[in-house]
Parts: sequence; C-alpha cells; structure tokens
Amino acid sequence: MEISVDSIHNDGSDIKDVSGAGSSCLYDLLCSEMPTMESQREKWMAYGPQKRLESLMCQAGNKLCADCGAPEPKWVSYSLGVFICIKCSGVHRSMGVHISKVLSVKLDEWTNEQVDELVKLGGNTVVNTKYEACVPSYIRKPKPTSSNEERSDFIRRKYEHLQFLHSDENLSCPFPPSQGRHHHHHHHVDKKHYDKQPTKHRIGLAFRNSWGRKDCDHKHSKKSHHSLAGMVEFVGLIKVNVVKGTNLAVRDVRTSDPYVLLALGHQSVKTRVIKNNLNPVWNESLMLSIPENIPPLKVIVYDKDTFTTDDFMGEAEIDIHPLLQAAKACEKSTINESLQLGSWVATGDNNLVRDGIISLEEGRIRQFISLKLQNVERGVLEIELECLPLTQ
Repeated sequence: MEISVDSIHNDGSDIKDVSGAGSSCLYDLLCSEMPTMESQREKWMAYGPQKRLESLMCQAGNKLCADCGAPEPKWVSYSLGVFICIKCSGVHRSMGVHISKVLSVKLDEWTNEQVDELVKLGGNTVVNTKYEACVPSYIRKPKPTSSNEERSDFIRRKYEHLQFLHSDENLSCPFPPSQGRHHHHHHHVDKKHYDKQPTKHRIGLAFRNSWGRKDCDHKHSKKSHHSLAGMVEFVGLIKVNVVKGTNLAVRDVRTSDPYVLLALGHQSVKTRVIKNNLNPVWNESLMLSIPENIPPLKVIVYDKDTFTTDDFMGEAEIDIHPLLQAAKACEKSTINESLQLGSWVATGDNNLVRDGIISLEEGRIRQFISLKLQNVERGVLEIELECLPLTQ
C-alpha cells in the first residue's frame, strides 16, 4: 500500500489545526473559570467604595475594634488603617488628625481611592502586628468595658508614642517593667520622634498663634492637655458640613488660599485648601466627638502659606448645647415629617447673618448657620451641623 506525500502533509495539517483548536478551547475555558488579576480588580472596583468598605469590615480581623475588641466597629482610622469602635474613635480624634484621621463607615462618603489606601494598610490584623509587636506584660489591652482613662492611655502609647513597636523600629529601648513606670523618660524620647515628623503633619503652629498665646503658656497648657485629652467621656458626635465662604479677606496680593479649621475641646480637624478663591465652596463634612462638658465649637479660617505661618482670616464660636438637647429629645421619636425644633436668633450681640434654625428632617437633627467671621475686616462662612447622640 502506498501513501502519498500529499496525504502525509494533509494529515499533519489536520493534526496541527485540531491541536490549535484544542489549545484555544482550553485557554478559553481557563480564562472563563480563572479570571486574571486585572479582571478580578475590575470586578472588585465595580462594587463601588461603600460595598468594598463593607466587605473589608467582614474580614475576620476587622470584625472587632482594633484597640479594645468591641464587636462590629463602625469607625475607621483612615490614616492608620484600622476599624475601631465609637468609644475608641473619640480618643483617636483627641490625638489630632496628624496622628489619626477618623471617618465613619456609614456617615461619611468614601471614594475608591480612600478604600484603596485602606486596603494597602492591611486592616486590623496587619496594623496590630506592627503597633502591638512588643506590648509589655504589665500593660493590659483595654476591653469594651474599660474606662476611658485606660482606653486613652493604651491608645496613646500605641499610636502617638509608638511604645509597642518592634525594637528595631522603636526609638526607645525595650520595656522592662522598671522603665515602664517612668513616664518622663518615654515622653522625652517620643518628643524627639515627633519633632522629626514633616512640618506638613503638624497643624498646631498656626492654630496656637491665632489665639495669641505666649509660648510659655502654651507649653504649660500642652502638658496638662496632653494628659487629659481623650480621657473625657463623650456624649455624642457632631457632623460639620463646611459649605462655603463668601467675600473672604484678602491675604495674598489679590486673593487667598483659604481652609477652615474646626476645634472642639482638644480635637481639631480641617478642610482642604482651595487655591485663589475668596468665595470658596468646600461642601466638606468633618466629624468631632462631643465631650461631656461641652465647649463651644470654634471655627477658624486661614490662608495657606507654603513658606510662612498661615495667615488668619477670621473666626467664630458656636454654642452646640441646643442642637445636642434637640437630638436627645428626638432620639426615640417616630415623627417622620419635618419640624422646626428651635433656633439661634440673630442679634446685634452675636455673629449670625440670619437665625440658625434647628430642624428635624428625615430623622436627622440639623442646624444651618451663616456666620459673620470675627476679628477680621470681612467674610461670611456657611456651615451645616448635624448632631448624633452616642447611642446612635
């Protein structure tokens, strides 16, 4: 029997075609069952920032507060990358945004970029492995029922003084019990560490200058404030939406680069800087914890300068007692319709442009306030306050 050369070529060609088709089918099958990393990321991103954030909360390490172990934490230290409970969030805020910037899982609007940064930090398990690497045996981690003093002491040691880092990362020595009782030694070491931080992470200079304090007075008060901040009990939360400024003062040649700093007790937060604008629109929401002995909410506007101290552009104070009382009164209310609950009446003795109405809208207690900035030649600031009792 003879076999032609042509038939051999044809057979080989057929085999090649079949083999190629088979490889293609197998490749398609593998692609359909094992998506590439890029397609997985696209699917992950398609969920949106809120869904992605909620999925991070469901991870084993994030189901408990990173600092005290309370279940179902609803707050995040965005700068540190940990999920924390509402009580620990108050201590984090008291340390300042240069150490811990706190956001709410539910109340704040998250972006994909913010969630990406949170993912990079690794969550509670990864962060605690770093910040609790060397906790001395004589220091106990707080529990959900711990006092605010215990909670504050541990959190400040952990994040502000960096006392529990691995010895290779820590500026101070490992912690034999005899040294742990000498707080002065650790304070000295930690201060050196703080001074090494970039200037952009320290916002206190302009804030101190705005109140006209002498350096010696500030140093004295700083020590007492440092030990007390975060140890107070909190009775609620206040969400401040900085809406816009109108006809603000000129601090550069023809314009200004304004931002707003909010201070409540020992806590302070600030908005982003808007360049070259005397009528800036921020529409930026910031959160502060309300201490038991409620101080006024201080609002200060600054002009951002790169090489010199930021210029003062006006200030105002807001009494938030009435807003908190209205929130507590309506806490268990089932009323659905909008109601006016009270007002802060504009008079010649205060800095209101118009009455600040306190209203109930969709179960939320809000107050819209238009403020004439004080101790400055001109400028109006519009903000909206929302009060949340701690039980919420």
